[in-house]
Amino acid sequence: MSIDWSALGSVFGVSLGVTVALVALFTLGVAGLSKKESSQGGSAVAAATGAYVCFAACAAAVAYGISLIITK
Repeated sequence: MSIDWSALGSVFGVSLGVTVALVALFTLGVAGLSKKESSQGGSAVAAATGAYVCFAACAAAVAYGISLIITK
């Protein structure tokens, strides 16, 4: 049995990068919601909108990953 180390390394690198990006995106969403609580007016609306966009992007990335798993 032979292991393709370059393919394994690239899968590891992409997985690590996507995981870090999703965690950062979710963290930005939580931070936006917390700023919404402490803000008022237009900045509260902008913080909430940004948070919901971050959560939607996280959900889209998870749905894409699940679709990749299901179709294979």
